[in-house]
Amino acid sequence: MTWRFGQPADEAPHIAPSATPQKMGARARLRMMMPFLDWLPMVTPATFRADLFAGLTNAAIVLPQGIAFAAIAGLPPQYGLYTAMVTPVIAALFGSSWHLVSGPTTAISVVIFATLSENFVPGSPEFISAVFSITLLAGLFQLCLGLVNLGQLVSLVSHSVMVGFTAGAAILIFLSQLPGFIGKSLPRPDELFAFARELWHALPHLSPYVLAVSVTTLLVAILLKKVKPNWPNYLIALIMGSALAYLLDTASSLLGWGDTGLAFVQAIDSGIPPIAVPEMSFEVVRDLSQGAFALALIGLLEAVSIARAMSLQSHQSLNSNQEIIGQGLSNIGGSFFSAYMGSGSFTRSSLNLESGAKTPLAAILAALFLLIILVMISPLIAYIPIAAMSGLIMLVAWKLIDVKEIRHILTTSGSETMIFLITFIVVLLVDLEFAIYAGVIVSLSLFLRKTMRPGLPVNVPNADVEGRPFMSPIHWRLPECPQAMFIRVQGPMYFGAVEYLEKEFRKLERQRPGQKHLGLLVDGSVGIDLAGAEWLVEESRNRKELGGSLYVIGRYPPLRRQMDQFHVTRMIGKDHMFRRKREMLAAMVPTLDPDICAGCKLRVFLECKDRPNNALNAEPPQNDTSEGTLPSAT
Repeated sequence: MTWRFGQPADEAPHIAPSATPQKMGARARLRMMMPFLDWLPMVTPATFRADLFAGLTNAAIVLPQGIAFAAIAGLPPQYGLYTAMVTPVIAALFGSSWHLVSGPTTAISVVIFATLSENFVPGSPEFISAVFSITLLAGLFQLCLGLVNLGQLVSLVSHSVMVGFTAGAAILIFLSQLPGFIGKSLPRPDELFAFARELWHALPHLSPYVLAVSVTTLLVAILLKKVKPNWPNYLIALIMGSALAYLLDTASSLLGWGDTGLAFVQAIDSGIPPIAVPEMSFEVVRDLSQGAFALALIGLLEAVSIARAMSLQSHQSLNSNQEIIGQGLSNIGGSFFSAYMGSGSFTRSSLNLESGAKTPLAAILAALFLLIILVMISPLIAYIPIAAMSGLIMLVAWKLIDVKEIRHILTTSGSETMIFLITFIVVLLVDLEFAIYAGVIVSLSLFLRKTMRPGLPVNVPNADVEGRPFMSPIHWRLPECPQAMFIRVQGPMYFGAVEYLEKEFRKLERQRPGQKHLGLLVDGSVGIDLAGAEWLVEESRNRKELGGSLYVIGRYPPLRRQMDQFHVTRMIGKDHMFRRKREMLAAMVPTLDPDICAGCKLRVFLECKDRPNNALNAEPPQNDTSEGTLPSAT
């Protein structure tokens, strides 16, 4: 069987020739509501075997990840595993990507902890209830964005914002796991000075047993990834760290070494996700909506960007809005089954694709295998030492810092560097969820600043080139007409740019008092609003007061329609609005002062041949053979 674009070539979906348009419309609506109908008929024994292997591989990797991410979020370990079981199933059924695997992620886990830990004790029943409520709210936000086709809203969160946010969050995660790594209680990492002081005081009193477990787990995970990159290094490292902790704890009891300082993960009562009903009162919505919206944006950005990356490799067409709907439904459904908010996982999605997954059934099978594994080994979860978990989480956090991309941002763009640094600093010193908004505000501010300062290069026609294109007089050393100036507008003429345009044109007016006639070459991408239209009309009046005129060259119909809509054409006059430059020159040159033209030797325009020229009455210059010219024939 040959595969193309994620489906069997000999089983491509088709529509019966007898299908009526009404039936086709109903079928399209049904597939939009239940997108899994697109890929379910394509499941064959061959694809099922491939998805089965990919699902089993994914289940092995997500077991330590789910426990680690739950710890980052301030939750007992089972909630990370519930999230890894529930959200990928719903996202696979209602999403668009065939290889994206959803579940708990680092960024969302740390935002949940930062958002709720100020008002609730992490791990407490109140904290867990608030987690379900904020997950439901975030899912509703995502679903609404998808239903109204506002998925592009996530584009407001630029790449530099996410790099800065991820780097700052990674440092906070790294610091938050130090207490478990060394076995000592420390303040919250957002209180950096108090955290550093207590850490310094705790260093002489560290437990060698705790350090042995945490360092061993960390080193095994790092070395195994280098030696055997295809092996589940997190799972193996966790098993070895747990075995070492059990041996040290047993030896201490038998040999009387005293307290080892080792603590273990909370036991899991059941591997089956219990039903939960999120609390949704007015107070809960009011208190959690801001954090929920930030979570919704982060989750969508993660999911859509990862889904796009997977589709580039699998050549599958992707419906971003459908993917957003799937993410929203997965979080809404997950909140009723004891799962906290999830999103696309890059590690699991990449592994899913590399393992040969053919359909979203692989993600569903991975969730099923995880449930089976959890039911079988849930009593063993209580033997996992916190020191080993902390070591793995610190490794995850370190890998989140994209040093190569940070270096690229810092060395290529000043504006992107500013966005990155502001987001990064706000994460560390102010607030994690506010950092997303701060980064977006800075990104939009820098973008708007650019649009508020459109480019205004001075151009002149080059009569020596066919078509007489308008070119830079400085770069091409072209003469300028002493009576007319031509400016190309490179940016929108809208309310934000009007003040800048007025200032720049007054400056040019002072610098070039003789060039009273002005030709504006408006590019096709330039838009205009009411404020821009009023400025254009006022500039036309100003030119008339100076004794000149304003001529507008707008070639593209959308721009001309906008000018008609705002009455610019009527106010300036149709005889001053042109589609082509040569039409404008033919109308403008005859209006130039003939006395000035008579004394001008530049002859900038082809139309200048019809203007008065005193040089025609002057004596012809004598030939000078010494300058390399030929003598006249006799």
